[in-house]
Amino acid sequence: MKTSWVGGLWHKAFRSGNPLFLFIGINVLVFVGLGLLSLVSVLGFTSVSVSGYVMPWIQLPASVSAWLHKPWTLATYMFTQQGLFHVLFNMLWLFWLGIIFLDFLKKRQFTFVYLAGGLVGGVLYLLAYNLIPVFRAEAFRTVMIGSSASVSAIVFATATLLPDYTIRMLFFGNVKLKYLALAFIVIDVLAIAGLNAGGSIAHIGGALFGFVYIKRLQNGQDWSRILGREERRRRTLRVVRNERPVNEEPLVPNQEVIDRILDKISQSGYDSLTKAEKEALFKASKQGQNEY
Repeated sequence: MKTSWVGGLWHKAFRSGNPLFLFIGINVLVFVGLGLLSLVSVLGFTSVSVSGYVMPWIQLPASVSAWLHKPWTLATYMFTQQGLFHVLFNMLWLFWLGIIFLDFLKKRQFTFVYLAGGLVGGVLYLLAYNLIPVFRAEAFRTVMIGSSASVSAIVFATATLLPDYTIRMLFFGNVKLKYLALAFIVIDVLAIAGLNAGGSIAHIGGALFGFVYIKRLQNGQDWSRILGREERRRRTLRVVRNERPVNEEPLVPNQEVIDRILDKISQSGYDSLTKAEKEALFKASKQGQNEY
């Protein structure tokens, strides 16, 4: 008996073990749930706005005193979106860059970057609205929702790891990730002067975290280990550093080779790679092209 397409999507999102599909699934489920609650009120089944009652419990207030009464909102805001284009573009960017991220790094690392990027973005937003005078006056009537800070963390982590990885974009042609990330950050910095200053500040926080995380990972420090150990996709390899240089054969940058190189980076840092390994990683980033 064939599984229905709804059941297939549910299995892919919540039972496949892929954090990319899990986070997309949670975001879409929350979006649809809030939409259904709004529909209940619009159709006149109740005179009370049910979604209006739920939202204050999951959106992140800018005021620290208000946030202290609902500290869980620092986590719930990053899975909450309203507006079709809001959720659509966030999920598209998460999917496009998340696929590339997971081609080179572990699921545990993706989970950590998404969650920690959202937390850092939320904290930076709280700090800005409570410490910067021009924003402080608006703190008591400002709230934030959206996964953009988490998505920015994934985008910048991927671009930092693979700056020359090229994607093909409609109207723009081939674009390297480093230029895409630069465009993102410039737009967000300029948007601080606009109506969505809080969102732009959170985006920048997520982006900075994604960048710093990869830089620390390349130095052998994997912060995602706080989430526990993850079973390796390949057998464990013992890396032995030769004291004397040897003639190295070029490595074919297939998935097994890349997995081995990234495991070595997470254990010993980027500088521990041999010349052949660095060239293989560079070639892998150059070879990847996706059309979006």
